[in-house]
Amino acid sequence: MPIRVVRLGSPRLPGEGLRLGTVRRPPRGVPKSEFAKRDFYDVWLPGLSPSPALVAVAHRVQSDGAWQAFARKYRAELNKPDTARWLDLVAALSLQTNFSLGCYCENEERCHRSVLKKVLAERGAEFC
Repeated sequence: MPIRVVRLGSPRLPGEGLRLGTVRRPPRGVPKSEFAKRDFYDVWLPGLSPSPALVAVAHRVQSDGAWQAFARKYRAELNKPDTARWLDLVAALSLQTNFSLGCYCENEERCHRSVLKKVLAERGAEFC
Protein backbone atom coordinates (compact mmCIF):
# COMPACT_ATOMS: atom_id res chain seq x y z
CA MET A 1 0.00 0.00 0.00
CA PRO A 2 2.54 2.54 -1.14
CA ILE A 3 2.63 6.32 -1.26
CA ARG A 4 1.92 8.05 -4.54
CA VAL A 5 3.72 11.37 -5.16
CA VAL A 6 1.46 13.84 -6.97
CA ARG A 7 1.12 17.39 -8.13
CA LEU A 8 -1.54 19.03 -5.99
CA GLY A 9 -4.49 20.17 -8.06
CA SER A 10 -4.06 17.34 -10.57
CA PRO A 11 -6.93 14.86 -11.02
CA ARG A 12 -6.92 12.06 -8.47
CA LEU A 13 -6.06 8.58 -9.64
CA PRO A 14 -8.12 5.51 -8.69
CA GLY A 15 -7.00 4.09 -5.35
CA GLU A 16 -4.88 7.13 -4.55
CA GLY A 17 -6.35 7.48 -1.07
CA LEU A 18 -6.00 10.44 1.22
CA ARG A 19 -4.00 13.34 -0.22
CA LEU A 20 -1.47 15.08 2.04
CA GLY A 21 -0.39 18.59 1.14
CA THR A 22 3.28 19.05 1.99
CA VAL A 23 3.24 22.73 1.10
CA ARG A 24 3.93 25.86 3.12
CA ARG A 25 0.81 27.73 1.99
CA PRO A 26 -2.74 26.72 1.03
CA PRO A 27 -3.84 27.21 -2.59
CA ARG A 28 -4.51 30.86 -3.41
CA GLY A 29 -8.07 31.93 -4.02
CA VAL A 30 -9.54 28.55 -3.09
CA PRO A 31 -11.93 28.35 -0.14
CA LYS A 32 -10.82 25.86 2.51
CA SER A 33 -14.04 23.91 2.01
CA GLU A 34 -12.99 23.21 -1.60
CA PHE A 35 -9.36 22.08 -1.13
CA ALA A 36 -10.27 18.38 -1.38
CA LYS A 37 -13.04 18.90 -3.96
CA ARG A 38 -10.56 20.59 -6.29
CA ASP A 39 -7.97 17.83 -5.81
CA PHE A 40 -5.51 19.87 -3.79
CA TYR A 41 -5.33 18.00 -0.48
CA ASP A 42 -7.40 16.42 2.27
CA VAL A 43 -4.89 17.05 5.06
CA TRP A 44 -2.35 19.86 5.21
CA LEU A 45 1.11 19.03 6.59
CA PRO A 46 3.10 22.27 6.20
CA GLY A 47 5.71 20.95 8.64
CA LEU A 48 6.97 18.59 5.92
CA SER A 49 7.54 21.44 3.48
CA PRO A 50 10.68 23.56 3.43
CA SER A 51 10.74 26.62 5.69
CA PRO A 52 9.56 29.88 4.09
CA ALA A 53 13.16 31.08 3.72
CA LEU A 54 14.15 27.82 2.03
CA VAL A 55 11.11 27.94 -0.28
CA ALA A 56 12.38 31.32 -1.47
CA VAL A 57 15.79 29.76 -2.16
CA ALA A 58 14.18 26.91 -4.13
CA HIS A 59 12.30 29.37 -6.34
CA ARG A 60 15.62 30.97 -7.35
CA VAL A 61 17.45 27.71 -8.14
CA GLN A 62 18.85 27.69 -11.66
CA SER A 63 21.75 25.23 -11.58
CA ASP A 64 22.29 21.65 -10.47
CA GLY A 65 24.72 22.85 -7.81
CA ALA A 66 22.18 25.28 -6.38
CA TRP A 67 19.57 22.51 -6.35
CA GLN A 68 21.94 20.20 -4.46
CA ALA A 69 22.59 22.96 -1.91
CA PHE A 70 18.83 23.40 -1.46
CA ALA A 71 18.38 19.63 -1.03
CA ARG A 72 21.07 19.51 1.69
CA LYS A 73 19.44 22.39 3.60
CA TYR A 74 15.98 20.82 3.27
CA ARG A 75 17.29 17.47 4.52
CA ALA A 76 18.75 19.29 7.53
CA GLU A 77 15.33 20.78 8.26
CA LEU A 78 13.73 17.33 7.95
CA ASN A 79 16.21 15.91 10.46
CA LYS A 80 14.93 18.13 13.28
CA PRO A 81 13.33 15.92 15.97
CA ASP A 82 9.71 17.07 15.60
CA THR A 83 9.81 16.79 11.82
CA ALA A 84 11.63 13.45 11.95
CA ARG A 85 8.75 12.02 14.00
CA TRP A 86 6.29 13.06 11.29
CA LEU A 87 8.51 11.36 8.71
CA ASP A 88 8.51 8.16 10.74
CA LEU A 89 4.71 8.27 10.96
CA VAL A 90 4.28 8.84 7.21
CA ALA A 91 6.76 6.05 6.40
CA ALA A 92 4.97 3.63 8.74
CA LEU A 93 1.56 4.54 7.29
CA SER A 94 2.84 3.73 3.80
CA LEU A 95 3.07 0.10 4.90
CA GLN A 96 -0.57 0.06 6.02
CA THR A 97 -2.70 2.24 3.72
CA ASN A 98 -2.86 4.07 0.41
CA PHE A 99 -2.29 7.79 0.39
CA SER A 100 -0.51 10.42 -1.63
CA LEU A 101 1.58 13.47 -0.88
CA GLY A 102 2.39 16.39 -3.04
CA CYS A 103 3.17 19.96 -3.89
CA TYR A 104 2.05 22.46 -6.54
CA CYS A 105 5.29 22.45 -8.55
CA GLU A 106 5.03 21.30 -12.15
CA ASN A 107 8.51 19.71 -12.31
CA GLU A 108 8.87 17.05 -9.61
CA GLU A 109 12.63 16.80 -10.18
CA ARG A 110 13.10 20.41 -9.04
CA CYS A 111 10.52 20.27 -6.28
CA HIS A 112 11.01 19.54 -2.60
CA ARG A 113 8.75 16.51 -2.98
CA SER A 114 11.55 14.68 -4.84
CA VAL A 115 13.81 15.17 -1.81
CA LEU A 116 11.01 14.28 0.59
CA LYS A 117 10.40 11.06 -1.35
CA LYS A 118 14.06 10.06 -1.01
CA VAL A 119 14.12 10.85 2.72
CA LEU A 120 10.94 8.84 3.31
CA ALA A 121 12.31 5.91 1.29
CA GLU A 122 15.41 5.96 3.50
CA ARG A 123 13.03 5.57 6.46
CA GLY A 124 11.40 2.51 4.90
CA ALA A 125 8.43 4.09 3.11
CA GLU A 126 7.05 2.35 0.05
CA PHE A 127 6.18 4.26 -3.12
CA CYS A 128 4.25 3.56 -6.33
